[in-house]
Amino acid sequence: MQNSPGLQQEWCVLQNQFDSYEKCSLLIKLIAVVLMCLLIFSMHIGLWGIVIAAVLWLQDAIWKTFQSRIGERLLSVEQALAEGEEGIDGEELLAMQFNQAWLAKRQGTTDLITEYVQQALKPTVAYPHIVLILVCLAHCLLS
Repeated sequence: MQNSPGLQQEWCVLQNQFDSYEKCSLLIKLIAVVLMCLLIFSMHIGLWGIVIAAVLWLQDAIWKTFQSRIGERLLSVEQALAEGEEGIDGEELLAMQFNQAWLAKRQGTTDLITEYVQQALKPTVAYPHIVLILVCLAHCLLS
């Protein structure tokens, strides 16, 4: 079966978006490192640094949650392109249905918060945030 031009176009857009989310996640991490160094070593902010680091960690987790949704759709589109427009779930995959697919899987607020926490605990998200929290805590305890 001929690959759908719509699915090919969707893949290109989603892949670019997925990559931009990764760049923004790295930017959040860089800002966290610079900000925490400034707060801890120049301003001696104390335990408030832990709160700021935790907020940045959660923001990174939320960002990565959005990215993971794009990743799920990318996998479905790739499967459909490889197997003649049949998605991961075995059903025909229609192009340009990212939001519909996400809405169909969306659950309540508790599940969304759980998803954020699961993202936050992934090693690639937790680093460097957990290290910054530990540095801030150690600085407070040793000061």
